[in-house]
Amino acid sequence: MLNLFRGFGAVFYKESLHVRRDAGTLFFSLTMPLLQMFLLGFAIDTNIRQINTVVYNADGRRESRELLDRMKNSDTFHFIRYVENDHDLNDMIIAGKARVGIKIPVDFSDRLLHNMSAQVLVLIDGSDSSVAGQAINVTNAIGLDESLRRVLQDRATFAVDMRPKLLFNPDSRSPNFFLPGLTAIMLLNVTTFLTAFSIVREKERGTLEQLFVTPVRPFGLLLGKLLPYLGIGFFELCLILFFMRFVFLVPIHGSVLLLALLSLPYLFAALSLGILISSKAASQAEAMQLAFLPILPSVFFSGYIFPRETIPKILYPLSYLIPATYFINITRGIILRGANITHLWKDGLALCAIGTMLLVIAARRFQKKVIVA
Repeated sequence: MLNLFRGFGAVFYKESLHVRRDAGTLFFSLTMPLLQMFLLGFAIDTNIRQINTVVYNADGRRESRELLDRMKNSDTFHFIRYVENDHDLNDMIIAGKARVGIKIPVDFSDRLLHNMSAQVLVLIDGSDSSVAGQAINVTNAIGLDESLRRVLQDRATFAVDMRPKLLFNPDSRSPNFFLPGLTAIMLLNVTTFLTAFSIVREKERGTLEQLFVTPVRPFGLLLGKLLPYLGIGFFELCLILFFMRFVFLVPIHGSVLLLALLSLPYLFAALSLGILISSKAASQAEAMQLAFLPILPSVFFSGYIFPRETIPKILYPLSYLIPATYFINITRGIILRGANITHLWKDGLALCAIGTMLLVIAARRFQKKVIVA
């Protein structure tokens, strides 16, 4: 019986030494789950609050201001701007800067004073189903409560009629909401993993040192590694859009050419992230572990599942560092809202800046290795 466990002590001691010497892997294994639990535990809030809202108050008198105060005090709506015309109201929603638009007509107070029903138009961005459902429920509740209050106080038979109008996704189809955002996550997975393994393979084969002694410069090496995978990522994007449109029947309201153009900075940023991971990792196993790191923040902090407005203020700046944040706004903007370049150029510029920053950091790491070599 003892022969079955012969050598157990020696092997156990040997593996314990390996674990102690490989402090990086041990640290990664123990701390990353705690870090993810901390980030997601504090950052994820399924209660929809402080929805960015734009207001067009054509009435401007006391009755309309009181109604707007009630909506603001509900903690559901966050008024970010007051506009003076319908064009600016619609433009803010199409650009993705506001999820809800409230329009109070010019005769709102007059109709209430003359015991007539007064209507309020509430435009809701239907590209985010969770926000749309919460906005509809709260506006209907406020309208009903305001009507009951006026009826009980004034014994009148008129009411405040809230008219929610769901834009861009009137049928509330789940594929229309999830698939444009899922495009960003799938492309991130593909491109990051492809490039994360590219340089690690050179390290493991011993060919990276040979490249260091050639005239190839760090930027030339990285761009040469990056561009072939850019073509693969772009082809993957075309496949995703094809199946989204013709299999899942998600309508594309904007320009496909604009979407393709603005996809290039996102692919560049995701590939640069993979190159940076590859420059850090010493093995393919470590590269795989590091490549998984951006996935959870990209899913939960980018607005793909939960609105960014629900992220605590202390963690909210983190969402600006995630490339998927900008690309999800681009995909939903073009595919669902029909946005154009005037609405989305800032997102494209931000992706270019993030991609350039990541590539420069990776190049500096390789520059140091060249000098050491």
